[in-house]
Amino acid sequence: MGGHSHWANIKHKKGAADAKRGKAWTKLSREISIAAKLGGGGDPDSNPRLRKAIVDARDLQMPSDTITRAIKRGAGELEGAAFEELVYEGYAPGGVALLIECTSDNRNRTRGEIHTIMAKNARSARPTRWPGCSSPRDISRSKPRALRAKTR
Repeated sequence: MGGHSHWANIKHKKGAADAKRGKAWTKLSREISIAAKLGGGGDPDSNPRLRKAIVDARDLQMPSDTITRAIKRGAGELEGAAFEELVYEGYAPGGVALLIECTSDNRNRTRGEIHTIMAKNARSARPTRWPGCSSPRDISRSKPRALRAKTR
């Protein structure tokens, strides 16, 4: 049969597998960088989030030098995109409160994208950063605006 090549089939399968692996490695690399940044350094023994990210990366067979580069980038030893975690709040149809956690290298672009998604799909298109929170862990310590208004 003309046009059927065994190599062409292999090439397409390998390309799809490589794209899937690359996407997973990128996510894990970001997670490692953020964990190293928030944990105060690249020591997995004193940083459980970094340790889990490294274990996940090794499970997906990420090369050790890629893991090391991600740790150094998060610790500030290498130049690169500075990723940060952001938390936004919003309201879905029916008054359901949403907490949106995201990772981004550009806070303004992320806010615009979230605003667009919520404007199309949700009732309230006003995602805002939680006041007084420096990280998602602080959310449990701060009160949402509606609760603060009732307690005053």
